[in-house]
Amino acid sequence: MFYIAIANCAGSHKMWHPVFATRIPRKVMADTSLYIAGILALGIAAQWLAWRFRLPAIVLLLLFGVVLGKLTGSEPSPDPDLFFALVSLAVGIILFEGGLSLDFREIKETRGAVFRLVSLGLALTWLLTTWFAFDVAGFSLKMAVLLGALLTVSGPTVVLPLLRHVQPVRRIGSLAKWEGIVNDPIGAVLAALVFELVSHQTHGSIANESLLSLGKTLAYGVTLSGLSALALLQMLRRYWIPDYLQNPVILAFVTLLFAFSNYLQPESGLVTVTLLGVLLANQRSVAIRHVVEFKENLRVLLISTLFIVLASKLTLDMAALQMLGWRSVAFVALLILVVRPMSVFISTFGGGLSWQERAFLAWIHPRGIVAAAIGSLFALALKEAEPTLAAEADRFVLVTFLVIIGTVTIYGLSLAPLARWLRLSGENPQGILFAGASPAVREIATAISEEGFPVLLVDTNPRNNRAARMAGLAVSYASIGSEFVQEEIDLGGIGRLLAMTPNDEVNTLAAMGFSERFGRSEVYQIATVESSNDRTEKVGAYRGGRTLFDQPITAKQLEDRFAAGARIKKTLISEDFTYEDFCTRYGDTALALFCVDEANKLIVATDEKDMLPRPGQKLIALVDESVETGG
Repeated sequence: MFYIAIANCAGSHKMWHPVFATRIPRKVMADTSLYIAGILALGIAAQWLAWRFRLPAIVLLLLFGVVLGKLTGSEPSPDPDLFFALVSLAVGIILFEGGLSLDFREIKETRGAVFRLVSLGLALTWLLTTWFAFDVAGFSLKMAVLLGALLTVSGPTVVLPLLRHVQPVRRIGSLAKWEGIVNDPIGAVLAALVFELVSHQTHGSIANESLLSLGKTLAYGVTLSGLSALALLQMLRRYWIPDYLQNPVILAFVTLLFAFSNYLQPESGLVTVTLLGVLLANQRSVAIRHVVEFKENLRVLLISTLFIVLASKLTLDMAALQMLGWRSVAFVALLILVVRPMSVFISTFGGGLSWQERAFLAWIHPRGIVAAAIGSLFALALKEAEPTLAAEADRFVLVTFLVIIGTVTIYGLSLAPLARWLRLSGENPQGILFAGASPAVREIATAISEEGFPVLLVDTNPRNNRAARMAGLAVSYASIGSEFVQEEIDLGGIGRLLAMTPNDEVNTLAAMGFSERFGRSEVYQIATVESSNDRTEKVGAYRGGRTLFDQPITAKQLEDRFAAGARIKKTLISEDFTYEDFCTRYGDTALALFCVDEANKLIVATDEKDMLPRPGQKLIALVDESVETGG
């Protein structure tokens, strides 16, 4: 079907191309190239601006898409079959990547809540949405049932960017991620089955066919995903695929599996690739971390382009959206204020979640590209297959788009403040994860903790860990490079890493491991022992984190200074006692460690530039005891 779509696309445009043997006017090619380049550039720009100004990326993507739609007026119109085929493949890849992130260890305490959310919660969402679509939005019963089924879909294309922006505490973040990813294929299959029912007159036989279709979808999904997982693991375990080809091979494998599953049974591809990702994520025989990292990068690119395209197409129907009236707006408001909260609070009753966690879940259910694509397909099919419903088809799509705009905007702008109010997320996590718990690290961690910033020490030395606990510091017995630290430890409130073990290689590996989680700008390590030349360099410097403190100092030198009597000094810089006065009193031996600014933000000193605290800021430095006593 994918190749048929390409052929149709080629035939529909009078263009020349070696593959299609038709003529392509240069103007059309240039316009199309510019449009595609604009989609990619705007998508990545939205992601960067979201990171830079701590805004929800999903909202910026919609905004930029609307701008693109207005600038282009009528963008190039690819063949609908090809467009939906490409969108479908992209969603399949995103779902596979989402499945790769679903580790059962994340939800040991909340598996029951996840199951109820994607079963009872989904059913309640369907029923309540159907009721309001019929009673408030004014759809016929058939169309209301279909719209209710379609709007159960949420999915990783919208949930994951929101969670990435909000960064909630581990348990509730994992639960929301699981619900969003598992809910997507279930909702898509449900919508497809309901469509078969409402688009035919003879409900008895169609109902039986729909149940049979559901059984076939599940059977194909489980069978194909299981066999595919075994095949991939076998190839990886036996090193049949070279390292440089592993990511491309798996990507090609997943897209082919998705298309083949859909060919055998429509809509089964979503189930198949999601299950494949879950199976690969929860096996322990082959390391797939490099695959996960590649797919995460690909997911950002795909989500960015998909939402830009979606929003640019919404622009064309903006006038029609204004004609929907107050009923449609009220319908969206009821979805957000009534349907989602009721489905969450009922389905999670007695599930061991706090009221704050349930409130957070009740305020996250955006709809995205899957709802838009499926809704558009349904509308086109209804116009041809069911004349009695054709009159409602256009409004069906418009209401779906209105729900997408409303939920993405409202949840995107309000979820982060709500999470902070519920104390399930920090606005800008200031806590520090220390790799190592040596005496010097404990002194520094204590000084930071006394300023109100969360700290967590990770070490494999029992003596260091006991001393840290006795000092009142949070500590975990683990290797900083282990999956346990990445996957099991709750790092809520932690926003940066300080790798300060005596082992330079361990520090560099820790910086590499946490650079994606915290960003390279918030990953630091103690200075390494100088290497005489490239041959004796232990680990490439470019792989490590930013060098700690305003003067490079190794772990051994730091320990020696503390052993010689150096102490941490906290000084409030003011107009009467400036930073120059501090330097005059304590001399060149003073080592600036941190600075707490007027907004109570912790700034880590590095060797990249001199730290120059301003009046009103607090300097945390290491000074020699003799100099301090003399001063």
